[in-house]
Amino acid sequence: MAQPKTQVLSFHDLHGWDHDDQGAALRAFLTTCPRLTGPEWQEACDQARHAQDDPRRFFEAYFRPVLIGNPKKALFTGYYEPELKASLVRTPHFAYPIYRRPPGLKPGRRWYSRAEIEDRHLLRGRGLEIAWLSNPVDVFFLQVQGSGRLHLTNGKILRVGFGGKNGHPYRSVGKELVRLGLLPAHRVSAQRIRAWVKEHPKQGRRILMHNPSFVFFREVSVAHGDGPVGAMQEPLQAGRSLAVDPRYVPLGAPVWVYKRGRHPIHRLMVAQDTGSAIRGAQRGDIFYGSGPRAGRLAGAVRDGGRMVVLLPAARALAMAGGE
Repeated sequence: MAQPKTQVLSFHDLHGWDHDDQGAALRAFLTTCPRLTGPEWQEACDQARHAQDDPRRFFEAYFRPVLIGNPKKALFTGYYEPELKASLVRTPHFAYPIYRRPPGLKPGRRWYSRAEIEDRHLLRGRGLEIAWLSNPVDVFFLQVQGSGRLHLTNGKILRVGFGGKNGHPYRSVGKELVRLGLLPAHRVSAQRIRAWVKEHPKQGRRILMHNPSFVFFREVSVAHGDGPVGAMQEPLQAGRSLAVDPRYVPLGAPVWVYKRGRHPIHRLMVAQDTGSAIRGAQRGDIFYGSGPRAGRLAGAVRDGGRMVVLLPAARALAMAGGE
């Protein structure tokens, strides 16, 4: 894999830096910094615990902004934690299951595709069902988001998180709808896709099969007020947690996000999650929170901008050749 171009910047190059709430970013950083490895990260983590009085000064003292890759290729999307009604048993209304990972499926190994799993009923009757939802569209988008809060018929709430996948690449259903002329490009959003599939159930089911990736879940124990668990096994924070491609952006690193679009963002976030569709040095997926409002906000995001990673000063300078 070719290494992208890197450029060390100054904090003056981060438009909006002086007006952000770095304290909120510091709180997000503190949740996952104990999982960072390397002495340069640990020094920053140790000092972060005593930086609440002046978080901006802390980030400026221990980090340097590094632009990785070509910002002209930057793409930001959004994701959220759905809240869905569900049942622990199959009923005429709740007839579409979400599954835990089947025994024998090894991480990184390619298994059957979504179409093969669905058409051949490969998971049925194996006792892998966690819960049942009311329609297949909700199952699909729960897999896309990777976590959810299930409001059960018994009045309890069940939190589910990512439990594995079948090893196939993610393919965009929205792009396929545009390619087939079924939706204009400017109208593609999660809400539009959901509505179209529900309005065309037979054709919609085949459209969903365009994405061969299939996600399995696991039950997770998370405090009621916390966000879902991300790739670093800690709760995500709305507006401050970011999914990245860890081949380019270290998990746990602070990231300055400049997002264009209808609702621009100039904000320090923390790379605390990953996603099968998040590929590239300038690719970011912003966590918007839980519930319908977060879903509406996240589903409308598809914007350019740029990501600047904050790396420990010594590491940043080494990348720049000591300049």
